[in-house]
Amino acid sequence: MARLDIAPGGLNPPHTHPRATEVLTVVQGQMYVGFLATDGTLFAKVLSRGDVFVFPKGLVHFEFNCGASPAVGIFGLSSQNPGLIRVADSLFGATPAVSDEVLAKAFRIDAATVQRIKAQFATKK
Repeated sequence: MARLDIAPGGLNPPHTHPRATEVLTVVQGQMYVGFLATDGTLFAKVLSRGDVFVFPKGLVHFEFNCGASPAVGIFGLSSQNPGLIRVADSLFGATPAVSDEVLAKAFRIDAATVQRIKAQFATKK
């Protein structure tokens, strides 16, 4: 179990836990949460205090504070070793880098935009 604190307008970015299902209970504020099914369908809902949401194992999901005050959630994972893969970090911050051509085609953007996005994820050594 862990606690998730998100400031107003804050985001726990799209990520996945390849080895665990996650259950989130909101204890304060509001969160817009969701996950993407394997067919690309988005299952999402705005949660308030006391609401619970389940993110199935291995599916990309997110939590966003859509309210005007801090949001707090408690979540449990079905594994001691759930893993964590942050989608954007993995694609745009990979070492060695995923080619600009692959990312441009995948996201239907130009190479200059790929470079601007990659610059946001560059690791500082």
